[in-house]
Amino acid sequence: MGGLRLALSLFTVAPVRADRFDRATARVAMALAPLAGALLGLVLGLLGWAAVALGASPLLAAALVVGAAVLLTRALHVDGLADVADGLGSYAPAERALEIMKKSDIGPFGVVAIALVLLVDTAALSSIISGISDSPGASLGALVVAFAGGRLAATVACRRGLPAARPEGLGSLVAETVPLPLIAVSALVIAGLAGLVDPVRGPVAVGSAVVVAWGLTAHARRRFGGVTGDVIGGAVELSTMAALVVLATA
Repeated sequence: MGGLRLALSLFTVAPVRADRFDRATARVAMALAPLAGALLGLVLGLLGWAAVALGASPLLAAALVVGAAVLLTRALHVDGLADVADGLGSYAPAERALEIMKKSDIGPFGVVAIALVLLVDTAALSSIISGISDSPGASLGALVVAFAGGRLAATVACRRGLPAARPEGLGSLVAETVPLPLIAVSALVIAGLAGLVDPVRGPVAVGSAVVVAWGLTAHARRRFGGVTGDVIGGAVELSTMAALVVLATA
C-alpha cells in the first residue's frame, strides 16, 4: 500500500499521502506506475466524452483533455521533458548538462519540446475523441492504454543496470529498483490488455511506448551518466505521445 500511495502521489494529484520513501517502496511504486496511468487515462477519457456530449468539437475536447492531463499531474512530467530537452540541446559535458537541467527556468529547447509534444498530443487525441460518440468504449479504452503505456516508461526507466546520474534526487531513489523480468511481464500484460481495446494498435502502442522510453533512457546514460527524475518525466511524456499517435492512426 505504501508503494501504491507513492505511485499515485508521483503520477497524479490524487490526495494520497506517501508515508514511505525508501527504495523498497519506490520499487513497488515504479512497478505500479502503469496502474496510476490507467486510472488517469480513464478520468481523462470521461472528461473528453463529457465535453463532446456537451457540444464541444473533438479538437476542443482534445485540448481540454491535454490541459487536464497537465493539471492532474502537476505539470511534473512536462517540466521534466523541458529540462531534458535543455540538457540534451546544450551539447555540454554531463556535469554541465545536469546543472542546466536543475535550473528552474526553461530554455528554448525546453519550450519547443513542450509545444511540439502537446501539439501532437492534441492532434492525436482529437482523432481518438472524434469517434467517442459512436464508440465510447473504444475511445475510452484508447486513452487508458495510452496513459498506462506512457507510465510504463517510468518502470522501464528504473530498470536494473541503468544507474542514477546524480547521488541525490528522485532518480537516485528509484534508479535500478525494477528487475528486467518484471518489466517484461508488465509490458506483456499491458499489451495483452491493450489488445482487448484494439487487437493491433493496442499492443503496438504499448510496444512503441517501451521502445521510446528505452531509447531515451539509454541516450541519457550516454549523455548524463544515468537517469534522473527529469529523464523519467521526459520518458513518460514522449512515450504517452508515441502511444497516442499509434492509437490515432487509421
